[in-house]
Amino acid sequence: MVTTVIIGMLCVHLLCFSLMFLLISTRLNGKKMGMEVFAVGNLLLGLAYILQLLGGPAGWGVMSVVNHTLTLCAPVAYVLGAMRFFDRPTAVWRPLLTLAAGYTVLQVLVQLSLGDAARHALLAGACAVLFLGMAAALLYAGRTVAKDVQVEMAMFAVLVGGICALNAGKFVIILSGGMAALDLSTTFQKTFYIYMSFLATVLPPCAVWLVLRRLTDELRAMAAHDPLTRLLNRRGLMERLDAHFRSRTAGPAYLLIVDIDHFKRINDTYGHNVGDLVLGRVAQVLSATARQGDLTCRLGGEEFAVVCVDTDSAGALQLAERMRAAIEHSEVPGDSAEQPIRCTATIGVSAAFSTTHAFDDAMQQADAALYRGKTAGRNCVRCGSDGAAVSV
Repeated sequence: MVTTVIIGMLCVHLLCFSLMFLLISTRLNGKKMGMEVFAVGNLLLGLAYILQLLGGPAGWGVMSVVNHTLTLCAPVAYVLGAMRFFDRPTAVWRPLLTLAAGYTVLQVLVQLSLGDAARHALLAGACAVLFLGMAAALLYAGRTVAKDVQVEMAMFAVLVGGICALNAGKFVIILSGGMAALDLSTTFQKTFYIYMSFLATVLPPCAVWLVLRRLTDELRAMAAHDPLTRLLNRRGLMERLDAHFRSRTAGPAYLLIVDIDHFKRINDTYGHNVGDLVLGRVAQVLSATARQGDLTCRLGGEEFAVVCVDTDSAGALQLAERMRAAIEHSEVPGDSAEQPIRCTATIGVSAAFSTTHAFDDAMQQADAALYRGKTAGRNCVRCGSDGAAVSV
């Protein structure tokens, strides 16, 4: 009786959270983060336990076969939802329907050849293997694609590992004790469903929390980046610069201001859409040419900034020259493939600065150097500290 009540509560939890995941997915326009697939997983598992309650004692029948199929498909749905959460788009219905059909046929074959206990042991063994793979995948994800939530991935792996161990234990118990081991009044069965109820209560709120964290991180990233070029904006640059200078090992930095020459002429001649393509191309060149740790930013209009760290004055000037040359040799497709658009840029380089508060002074120095480069004919690099040109 106690186990039956636990299973009933488990069904309520699963179906309620399934509805909640579905409602959340309708609010996530476009990018649903796998919430709709998590809803399917909860629905499948909830229906499986409802069938278990309606079917009575474990045995052979249509309801039992469907119950086992839904039970195995539910964790697979969770895996597919997790893949979508981590931006790994994948099909859902075809894999689930294929698995359902294949496992249903397998159940019938095992039942007819080995009996009812073997069919129940098959489910327990398959679930144990599946959950073991899920736990390993969670640990791997925490060290690769989900480093920002590594602790959460480890916690999920431990929880999933628990249900893996329980299924492995059920597999052994069924093989040794037969169908009597599935009596809901046994201590093992009570422990099994108490743990399942615990997971059904804990994991869905954790999944919602991860979605909220992902949304918050994306909003923070949007606030710190230029929407056209995806480079840092002024706010994002200052945040990263402040983080850099808070490091005990941080050295001085150099500011490079990059200004596209005659950009208004490009807009007037080819239109603003092509002008946006030019801005995007220059942003790509700057990102590709910058060294690891350097900060690239779009200040506004046709003006970009690069903060060069862990180098000296000569290294900053050499980087500026590489960027100037790379922009000069880059191309943007024009109205036809035979007429690519080229552009050049003038770059002003500041003297070294060592604090975020000194950034404004560095901007003035780089701006002054940039102005000298413009008046000298453009497509050159000038240093703000002494006004000398970089040798090309």
